[in-house]
Amino acid sequence: MFLLLGAVLAGCTTLSALVGNQVTFTAPQLQSQLDRRFPRDYDKAGGLVTLTLMHPRLTIPQGSGRLQLDFDIGVGGMGMDSHSPAGHFALQSGLRFDPQTRGLHLADPALVGVDVPMLGGRINDATRSLLNQWLGEYAREEPVYRLDDTVWGRMAGRRIGETTIGDGVVTLHLDQ
Repeated sequence: MFLLLGAVLAGCTTLSALVGNQVTFTAPQLQSQLDRRFPRDYDKAGGLVTLTLMHPRLTIPQGSGRLQLDFDIGVGGMGMDSHSPAGHFALQSGLRFDPQTRGLHLADPALVGVDVPMLGGRINDATRSLLNQWLGEYAREEPVYRLDDTVWGRMAGRRIGETTIGDGVVTLHLDQ
């Protein structure tokens, strides 16, 4: 009996909660998928520079309607190792649902802080350009969170409407 109850409770922490006309996700649920997909290397400038993004940290700040992602960043090339953190950056973003990827993607992401000590604590135009290029590509192509087959199946026949962020959760609103 206790094993069955434990299995049910464990499933509740890894599956999204389907409640009426909405599906909700907590920051820890989103964080668990991010943890499995990072660190990631991105070759830029024809392979002369490698950006490594690592240690993602996702929060849902109270009252903002956006989530925040903080990353450590490594810069490789010209004798530098991209797998050693060289700085940090943070972004805030809304989320949108993409039915093609069955995922939640960044919507209107914006850099809100960058600290790269090796560049004097600020970033130069080339590094800002690389980060903004990565941010645009990531928002288009990579979901922050992908719905698993179980949740997707439970939503069969329902259209996903608006995606909102608030009260510590991300909510997909379902239309009939």
